[in-house]
Amino acid sequence: MTAPTATSRTAVIFAFAAIWLIWGSTYLAIRVAVETLPPFLMAGARFLLAGLVLYGWLAFQGRARATRRQWLDNTVIGALLLIGGNGVVVWAEQKIPSGITTLILSVSPLFMVLLDWVLPRGARPTRATFTGLALGFGGLVLLLGGRVPGGVTLDPWRCAGLMFSCLCWSTGSLYSRYARNPAEPLTAATLQMLLGGGLMLLFGLARGEGHDLHQADLALRPVLAWSYLVVAGSLIAFPSYVYLLKHSTPARTSTYAYVNPMVAVFLGWLILGEPVTGRTLVASAVIVTAVAIITTQKSKAAPKPA
Repeated sequence: MTAPTATSRTAVIFAFAAIWLIWGSTYLAIRVAVETLPPFLMAGARFLLAGLVLYGWLAFQGRARATRRQWLDNTVIGALLLIGGNGVVVWAEQKIPSGITTLILSVSPLFMVLLDWVLPRGARPTRATFTGLALGFGGLVLLLGGRVPGGVTLDPWRCAGLMFSCLCWSTGSLYSRYARNPAEPLTAATLQMLLGGGLMLLFGLARGEGHDLHQADLALRPVLAWSYLVVAGSLIAFPSYVYLLKHSTPARTSTYAYVNPMVAVFLGWLILGEPVTGRTLVASAVIVTAVAIITTQKSKAAPKPA
C-alpha cells in the first residue's frame, strides 16, 4: 500500500475527532430525547431524515449510484449498526443512566478485536493492543465507579440489551470493513441510514410506539435533542465512523468507546454542574494512555492456513 496523503491523514484526524467528541455528547442528547419520545421511532426518524438529506446531496452531485450487491450489503449493515446497535441503546437509556450505559458499552472494543481475530481475513491483535484494551476498560471502571449513582437499580433486560448492542455493532462494523466491492464511504453511510432508519421506523411501529406518541410529547427539549442527533450524530459523526472503518484498524476505530465517557463526564460538569473528583482526573489519564497504546499499534497479519 502506498503511504497516505496529507489530505487523507487530515480526513482521518477529523473523523476521529467526530466519533470521539460528537458521539460522546450524543448519550446526553439521547437521554433528553427519550424523556417523551418513543425510542425506536425517534432513532429511526433521526437516521431516515439524515439519510434522505445525504442521498439528495449525492444525487445532486451525480454520485448516488450503487450496485444491487451494495444495496443488499448496506441493508444488512444498517440493520446491525442502527437497529441492533443504536436503537437498542436508545431503548436501554429509557431506564439506564447515560454514564452507566457508556460503561457497559465499553466492552465493544473487545468484541471488535476478538471478532476480527477469528475472521478468515481478520487481523491478529498484538499483546500491546490487548494491554491497551484492558487498561482502557480499567480506566472506565475507575472513571464511573462500581456503584450506580443515586442507588438506581439497573434493569437486567436493558443491560442484556446493551451487551447485545455491542455484539451487533461490532458484527456490522466488521461486515462493513470486509464486504466485497463496497460502496465509497459516504454512499455506504447514506444507504445504511436510509435502510436502517426505515427498518427501525417499521420496527417501532410494530412495537406499538405510534400509539404512544402524542403532540404533547413534542416538547422543546426532546425535539432540540433529536435535532442535534440528526445533524451532529447522524450527518457528521456516523459517516465519519464508516469512513474510519475503511481507512483505519478496528482496534483504533473502537477507541471511541474509551473517549466517549470522558466527554460525557465533562459535559455533565460543564452543563449540569456535576462534580469532577480526583478519581475522575486519574481515570481520564489512564484512558488517554490506553488510547495512545492502541492507536500506535499495528495489528499483526492473520497467519495463513497450511
